[in-house]
Amino acid sequence: MKSRYFGIDWLLLVFIVPVLLAGLVTMKSFTEVTPFFSHQLVWIGISFSVFFLLSYVDFRFLKRTEVLVTIFGIFSFLLILLFIFGHTANGAQSWFSFGGFSFQPSDLMKLVVILMLAKYFSRRHVEIDNFKHIFISGIYAFIPFLLVFLQPDFGGAIIILFIWIGMTLVSGISRKYFMIVVGIGAVAFACLWLFVFQPYQKARIINFVNPMTDIRGTGYNVYQSTIAVGSGQLTGKGVGFGTQSRLKFLPEYQTDFIFAAFVEEWGFVGSMFLFLFLGLIIWRILHISLLGATNFEILYGVGLSIYFMSHFIINIGMNIGIMPVTGITLPFMSYGGSHLLTEFIGLGILMGMNKYSRVAHRDDMRNEFLGI
Repeated sequence: MKSRYFGIDWLLLVFIVPVLLAGLVTMKSFTEVTPFFSHQLVWIGISFSVFFLLSYVDFRFLKRTEVLVTIFGIFSFLLILLFIFGHTANGAQSWFSFGGFSFQPSDLMKLVVILMLAKYFSRRHVEIDNFKHIFISGIYAFIPFLLVFLQPDFGGAIIILFIWIGMTLVSGISRKYFMIVVGIGAVAFACLWLFVFQPYQKARIINFVNPMTDIRGTGYNVYQSTIAVGSGQLTGKGVGFGTQSRLKFLPEYQTDFIFAAFVEEWGFVGSMFLFLFLGLIIWRILHISLLGATNFEILYGVGLSIYFMSHFIINIGMNIGIMPVTGITLPFMSYGGSHLLTEFIGLGILMGMNKYSRVAHRDDMRNEFLGI
């Protein structure tokens, strides 16, 4: 039986559902004191509705430059408005708050950046091996990167940076030119470190990169997270018996550190099953992207996979203490409506593109993209 029907890839949904359930089960462990479980169920229902709705849309209109530029301008303007009307949470002015509803425009801006870069690189596939394309595409990413970074939302800015780096590398741009840009950035940072940054600024950067150097301050969350992960051992403590979360030693256990809360209850075995499904989600997105009708659809799918991979790697990395704490959520699992809705919007767009993919010519399109 085909998994592709009316553009919807049902296998992808099969792989997503266990991750959603893992998040819900973890939140249910603390439902007696929090409304996370019930609220997340509502957001999952809304997100699935939007996903199926978007899967019926023909997204070829996004190939029009004026459409994408308008969308890019609207979301850039929203990011600017945050500095005036934004609500501050956890030290970042990243939200518009309307009573009980909050909206974080930087989430959807990540999808807009993917679309902009897919549009730019797809039109220049033949002449892509040119240094100017690194510079021009960098501008498209730098504008939202700067606006998000200044909120300050370091996690969101890093995701945008990773999207640009990943899509630049797969677009066909010369690795030599890319390494030149990386070298220039490294030299600029070294000069700032040696001649510009003050001691307190250097200390902040060191604590950001390695929070475990200050476990009583900036490293407290990571320290408690590593304890939770380690205490899960092979099979975990059992659902509802995660002491680090239940006793509130582990902060943000429903969002940033839900992976640690899950592993404490399910152990190493549970984490391996989680990694399996996360990997299958990425594989399925890449598989769908290679069936794209043109390079625009292919590059969008690749960019979306980079978006998810960046979230997976950074979130799990900070949960086990090997990456900085940046406030990055774990897709499909962390509590929250804004990021969950964005994830399903991104997938809904992919399904809409999948509906008109040229399956009969998929080998030709794959060979064109990979340069075979």
